[in-house]
Amino acid sequence: MQTEVLYGPAYAAAKLTLAQGETVRAEAGAMLAMSPGITLETSTQGGILKGLKRSVLGGESFFMNTFTAQTAGAELWVAPSLPGDVVAWPHQGTLFVQSGSYIASSSGVEIDTNWGGAKTFFSREGLFMLRVSGQGELVLSSYGAIHAIDLQPGQTYTVDTGHMVAWTEGVQYAVRKVGGWKSTFLSGEGLVCDLTGPGRIYIQTRSQDAFLDWLIPKLPQQTGN
Repeated sequence: MQTEVLYGPAYAAAKLTLAQGETVRAEAGAMLAMSPGITLETSTQGGILKGLKRSVLGGESFFMNTFTAQTAGAELWVAPSLPGDVVAWPHQGTLFVQSGSYIASSSGVEIDTNWGGAKTFFSREGLFMLRVSGQGELVLSSYGAIHAIDLQPGQTYTVDTGHMVAWTEGVQYAVRKVGGWKSTFLSGEGLVCDLTGPGRIYIQTRSQDAFLDWLIPKLPQQTGN
């Protein structure tokens, strides 16, 4: 699978070029277009219980689509729902991904849901995240541009919880208030995540929560009978 990311960082999409017989798993609704010679199969990828875990707890779709190339050089285009960036790279090991950022992966990559632990209880991103493991190509998205930070052993970076995308296994994290309760509620910063290396973290330059906080008060309100 050869991946080319185009039109980033604002409206990125990924073009996946497949060898004959190669398969790609993708989040339901992620397909933008495809060339002739590709077949599509929809399933829960691991059974009903795993599909429910991924949907209810991980924030992804209950179903996943599997695309299989019947001819060499078949092309599959995938894109996220929100405007933003896309990253694609050869994946090996384990990566923890916030809900909504997974787009697609090759057949050697497994997607499961992971309990974040009690320390994430107050995180706006929720208690659960996707656990991406195995070896193969991985495609993720962000709301806004995406930025990678490599942490050295013992180095800590603080990120607003609404701007987290993913982090590699080995990175330690804890959610806390940005300051006292007054600062948390009045500063507009809310909760933050302290991430300590070694490892790599991915952050996004925009927050869905911040956008909704701006948008919802401006929507027309239903009045009268």
